[in-house]
Amino acid sequence: MSSSPRRPAVVRRAPGKLFVAGEYAVVDSGNPAILVAVDRYVTVTVSGSHTPGVVISSDLATHPVRRRWHEGRLTADGAQGGGRPRGGPVHVLSAVETVAGLLAERGLPVPELELSVVSTLHEDGRKFGLGSSGAVTVASVAAVAAYCGLELSRADVYRLALLATARIDPKGSGGDLAASTWGGWLLYSAPDRGFVLDLARERGIEAALRAPWPGFAVRPLPSPAGLSLQVGWTGNPASTASLVSDLHRRTWRGTASHRRFVATTTDVVHAVTGALESGDGPGLLHQIRRARLELARLDDEVGLGVFTDELRALCDAAEGAGGAAKPSGAGGGDCGIALLDAAAPQDISYVRQRWAAAGVLPLPVRVALEGIQQ
Repeated sequence: MSSSPRRPAVVRRAPGKLFVAGEYAVVDSGNPAILVAVDRYVTVTVSGSHTPGVVISSDLATHPVRRRWHEGRLTADGAQGGGRPRGGPVHVLSAVETVAGLLAERGLPVPELELSVVSTLHEDGRKFGLGSSGAVTVASVAAVAAYCGLELSRADVYRLALLATARIDPKGSGGDLAASTWGGWLLYSAPDRGFVLDLARERGIEAALRAPWPGFAVRPLPSPAGLSLQVGWTGNPASTASLVSDLHRRTWRGTASHRRFVATTTDVVHAVTGALESGDGPGLLHQIRRARLELARLDDEVGLGVFTDELRALCDAAEGAGGAAKPSGAGGGDCGIALLDAAAPQDISYVRQRWAAAGVLPLPVRVALEGIQQ
């Protein structure tokens, strides 16, 4: 790797996300989901380093992580051998490796790097469930690429981030990456990650950036008319990867019940899309309630633990005030969302009080209309 002269530091930040509809079904390529970006951010600063390889510091870690290059990969000590200790910030490491792979294909050097990561998607080290892994991957890709002189479109940033995360766990849908990249309200369907990984391995990262990706689609949606998005945190972190992996191991997949879940969820997502685009607030609330019921049916049949006592209380409080609510994402903790009448602040205040009494922390977040940014 290169020890070229140090350049000015580059800063990029990416917003977190919330799932509005389509959880679990979206992990299968081509199935749609709706997400919204929120104004909690991961900020990555990239600068040059006098230390060989890459140094990563984070406000969530007590010590910097140092890695050296070996055959295009970042290792704990640069040593040869089959086993490669990862540890540390795996999503940041994979993001750096992926950008470095593109630089190598273009015949460009990779300078020695220092990355500093600051996140507002956590509290006292506990994650809110707002897509911190996706946000840090997107911000790292964009910051490292910019520091190294690569001019990337938003689509390029998303694709590199998807490659980086799929190398860690190909089951993730990448919806968090899309929200962090484009911002706002989005209709999203995931690409075939196996196809994408094979394409990058066989033809290179450059080819993977330019080729069509089966199943992938993304487009912006308008914000809901007359409704206020409220977010509550249960205080219990949950692992999306673990819950999705658990579902993959169940014999439920491929059954008639699974097919019904995907069909109903897809219908809900299309109906939510139509309600958003037509400004149909009551119709949107009805579909969010349908989404909650379908997730509850999944939970009852498969026993994943999607709904906790706190998430049930969150949903019941919102529906008691005439709104609609559901877990956001995999459930099992983390956040729930509610849509409430924006013209009835007393109802919003009432719901937030009910949440607090049930141990749910109302989060002061708003929609982030812009994705990755300087």
